[in-house]
Amino acid sequence: MVLKYNYIVTMASITVRNIPADVLGKIKALSSIEKRSVNNEILVILERGTYDEYEDKLQKRKYLSKATQIEIWKRLAGTWEDSRSAKEIIEDIYAHRTGGRDVQL
Repeated sequence: MVLKYNYIVTMASITVRNIPADVLGKIKALSSIEKRSVNNEILVILERGTYDEYEDKLQKRKYLSKATQIEIWKRLAGTWEDSRSAKEIIEDIYAHRTGGRDVQL
């Protein structure tokens, strides 16, 4: 897997606290299987995970910049046409509302 980004990468150090024992155990087991240090195994896991997460978010969201979103909304503003009166639209909204679900506290 080759990752390419359009920015300069600097090496940084972080401290991760409160790693659950079972997660750390799995990381140690993986590092042993792959013959990597625990640190390198964590880097591999982070790289794979962030790549998958990033790609997943882009696929689901079809990301648009904030400026593009604002421009789209500006173009759409005031263009909606409806032959119904405001009263009819409001009644339609109320008629199609659901009561929600029952919640027991």
